[in-house]
Amino acid sequence: MKINLNAFTLSALFLALPLTVNAAQDELVEQGKYLAKLGDCTACHTIDEGQANGGGLPFTTPFGIVYSTNISSDEEFGIGHYSLEDFTDAMRGGVAPKGNLYPAMPYTSYHLLMDQDIEALYRYFLSTKPVKQKNRDNDLMFPTNIRFGLKAWNLVNHDSKVFEADADKSEKWNRGSYIVNGLGHCGECHTPRDVMFAMDQSRHFEGELIGGAEASDITPKELNRQGWTKQDLDDVLRKGYSRKGTVFAGMYPVVFHSFSHLTEDDMSAVTSYLLDNDAEVTAKSDTFNGHDKSDPGYKLYSGYCAGCHGINGEGKPNVSPALIANATIDKVVPINTLSVMLNGVEEQRYSHTHGFYAMPSYRDTLNVKQLTELTNYIRKVWTKQSSDLTESQVQGWVDKIEDSIADAAH
Repeated sequence: MKINLNAFTLSALFLALPLTVNAAQDELVEQGKYLAKLGDCTACHTIDEGQANGGGLPFTTPFGIVYSTNISSDEEFGIGHYSLEDFTDAMRGGVAPKGNLYPAMPYTSYHLLMDQDIEALYRYFLSTKPVKQKNRDNDLMFPTNIRFGLKAWNLVNHDSKVFEADADKSEKWNRGSYIVNGLGHCGECHTPRDVMFAMDQSRHFEGELIGGAEASDITPKELNRQGWTKQDLDDVLRKGYSRKGTVFAGMYPVVFHSFSHLTEDDMSAVTSYLLDNDAEVTAKSDTFNGHDKSDPGYKLYSGYCAGCHGINGEGKPNVSPALIANATIDKVVPINTLSVMLNGVEEQRYSHTHGFYAMPSYRDTLNVKQLTELTNYIRKVWTKQSSDLTESQVQGWVDKIEDSIADAAH
């Protein structure tokens, strides 16, 4: 019997080809799953007790409420009918098949994504469980409820260019920049907005007051001034707490839905970019200037704070974070110090064995005079910041916090 080896080899090749294609598709889906976590997609597109990616989560803006959309693979209500080109247009240009998207969907950051990452995300979302959940209508005031106006907004405020590496920086730094500015979309909260509510790139990462708390200044200049190390950033982004304090308010869910899932290499890239330094940074010595029992703030601290934070600000494991080296109190403007005093902090659970108790609100307990005395005392003992804040200054910051809360509620 004569065997045609060429025909046999060709047949084997064609039989193996589908397996190779399927393996490549599976790898692309897995990559997309990882990227979706970096982008915090499911957290924004899932309501409490709802089905993953079904949409409906409300986002309060100065113009009304925008609801996240269904991004499951459902062909009627989700994105199952999208082509790759449709998906790319939505990610880079904020344009979906049915019209313009509101920039509550951070295409103003996602446009930086490379083609292969957009395709990976697309393949992943098409592999997810379809959710039969109709999209909610937004509740926006006129004229912002007319989507056509977004074309003009994009023309003025949006640049859809893809990420370009900085040739003067390392590969690690560029990877960190790609994650932080692209899928991480950190600038959407940490960069101040201009009069058209676009990110003011001249103040990139300088911090913004949102819902009564400040998304902190995360510029390399400020992080290095406060003495953050790469390990500190790794800890706070991966675990939610570090030597420099804890995450709270809007950053708390971001850590657990997104940054805690980063690979070691990607986290190292992120910390290198944020500190603008590939090398490890040496931790600065902690500040503790000792107590002054004659200061009126000492009595306030002893009565309201020391029970949890410790008399010397050392904190208590699984109860309350330390004030020593705490980045929240070591800010030039004490917005977040006042914010946690006024609003408290919800209980934070990082794992079954680690977490911190809730901090109560002192909104109805401490008046402006007491808030001023307590804030000055904390700064005097545990930071090198000015401790001669006036009641007028504190009242001004309290008003800003209250206005920010009111804006988030409407």
